[in-house]
Amino acid sequence: MASMEKRLQKELQAMTKDPPPGVQVDQESCSRSLSEWVVDLEGAQGTLYEGEKFQLQFKFGSKYPFDSPQVVFLGPNIPVHPHVYSNGHICLSILTEDWSPALSVQSVCLSIVSMLSSCTEKKRPPDNAIYVKTCSNNPKKTRWWYHDDSV
Repeated sequence: MASMEKRLQKELQAMTKDPPPGVQVDQESCSRSLSEWVVDLEGAQGTLYEGEKFQLQFKFGSKYPFDSPQVVFLGPNIPVHPHVYSNGHICLSILTEDWSPALSVQSVCLSIVSMLSSCTEKKRPPDNAIYVKTCSNNPKKTRWWYHDDSV
């Protein structure tokens, strides 16, 4: 547990000192609990999400960084995106089977900003209604099917 806390302190320091563009850690959330962060994210300029503000919640389990954090969009403004469900769950492989301990909160945030930035049409995943009704509260318990967008 001590190594997890040390790693999270280091990542929090990095996110505070040198956050990715448009990304900011909510310091108050981290002061309440080091294992649960809220991150504010802005849509990148020149994209469909420019000027929009979103919030991500990171929950770190005791096996972090060897196990990925649970990451979801929070609140009333969940981006309408083909890989984001209306309940905030994100279909992104680095959050599950492609996770590596070399990844960090910074790299996850950059991947999510990149995913949003490359979107060409605001729409929900085709199975949104069924998924939201039947899924676990923890998106890490979902067996995701990743589709190559170019197909």
